[in-house]
Amino acid sequence: MDPGRQAMINGWKSPLQGDRDARDRRVAGGGRDGNRDITGPRFDSSNRISKTHRPPPSKSTGANSAAAASGRYLTQDQQSEQFVADEDKFVLNQAKKKADIRVREHRAKPIDHLAFNLRFIDTDRDIFDDHDADAEISILGPEAVLESLGEAQLRELDEDIRSYHTLECNKKNKEYWTALLALCADRRQKLKPQGPEGRAVTSVASDVDRILSPKSLAQLEALEKQIRAKLQSNEPIDTDYWEQLLKSLLVYKAKATLKSICEEIKAARVDLLKTRDLEKARELEASDGYAGAAPALGSAGSSSKPASGPSAAVMASASASASAGSSSAPPPGTARFAVVGTEDFSQATKALYDREVAKGISEGEEIFTAEEEVPGVLKPLWADKYRPRKPRYFNRVQMGYEWNKYNQTHYDHDHPPPKVVQGYKFNIFYPDLIDKTKAPTFKIIREHGRRKGESLAPAGSEDTCLIRFIAGPPYEDIAFRIVDREWDYSAKKERGFKSSFDKGILQLHFQFKKIYYRK
Repeated sequence: MDPGRQAMINGWKSPLQGDRDARDRRVAGGGRDGNRDITGPRFDSSNRISKTHRPPPSKSTGANSAAAASGRYLTQDQQSEQFVADEDKFVLNQAKKKADIRVREHRAKPIDHLAFNLRFIDTDRDIFDDHDADAEISILGPEAVLESLGEAQLRELDEDIRSYHTLECNKKNKEYWTALLALCADRRQKLKPQGPEGRAVTSVASDVDRILSPKSLAQLEALEKQIRAKLQSNEPIDTDYWEQLLKSLLVYKAKATLKSICEEIKAARVDLLKTRDLEKARELEASDGYAGAAPALGSAGSSSKPASGPSAAVMASASASASAGSSSAPPPGTARFAVVGTEDFSQATKALYDREVAKGISEGEEIFTAEEEVPGVLKPLWADKYRPRKPRYFNRVQMGYEWNKYNQTHYDHDHPPPKVVQGYKFNIFYPDLIDKTKAPTFKIIREHGRRKGESLAPAGSEDTCLIRFIAGPPYEDIAFRIVDREWDYSAKKERGFKSSFDKGILQLHFQFKKIYYRK
């Protein structure tokens, strides 16, 4: 019989159970058992698993944790203030980016020139928005911009400056916009017709200028305190004179502040140019840092309504050209078409040009004059027989918003994204072609061996190419730099592809294809 079964019948202890108990005792006592897993835990009857004891939190600890939580979390009012501040910062940054883009593409408004000047010392700017060639751009002085505008343009500029002044938080930048506000208001006041009181003030203006013009900013601030103290005193004084002196002093103080900031801008530009072109850096350091003269940003004495198009300067130029009569002189505001070099100013060309200018520019269009040197041009074979002349043109660039997924997420219609080029309208005039059976043609030139569809531009920018227009005698070739994207050849009304030569006008109108991304 089995020993274990016999032990159970007799009431004895099973020998197998005894063996197991002995083995357990050896393991508990630290003895070795050949059947035990040496990597397993050892049994210890004196130990037990339990949670650690935590003392209850005291009242002082609870108060400290509440204070820490209040420091980590914002109240609803604080969250609203933070949201408004972030939104203002975003709007300001977008306004600066748009100004930079328009200046680089030579279609800047007056406010863009003023904003672009400040970018060289703006500590709040994103360094990824900087371009290496920005230091080489010829910029306009703030006072030159103001003096080139009329009353209507100054009123619009005053509103733009106030927008920047309201959104700006940087101390130095705010001083810049404050000084410009004072100078803009002074310039507008001088353009207004003067009454008897104004003529009386003008009679002592030379004395005021003689007193204030040689003084520095610190001297003007000290003199301002003295004048304010005199006006608040009970002394018998000529109040009108001292008040006018105070007004003039504030203008000169703004000029001194602006001069100090412009010197910092010039020094920053010189430092940037030293890393690129030492010769240009020396030339800039020897000059006042600004272009010699401001372009015709507006009519100095104009009292008409401001232009409602995308650029006041563009609209002023187009309207001036359209209103030109039969005079042989180029229309005012179109100095680019002055009689210089070999440009064509025949009566037939002028008639075609005036007819095109009279059409004006539509919403979303701007005048395009990005003319480039024709690469590898040689003297034409017919130059001895006919006098070479450069054709005249009136081109438009179509600007608009691209509402892709990214722009839909980060922008809205109140705060739109920067405009991008969507197409071009070239109108080039060849009324005096010798061989009228051969229509002028065009070709695309891509530099640096780049092929169609390839991109060498850095992230965030687009490739450009040259479009060259070729005609026969007596016209020279002419080229423009455009954005290199795929054209849309569809025949949409008013906005479709058009390539024709009729009545002496070569018309090439095209838009770029819109790319839609699908999941």
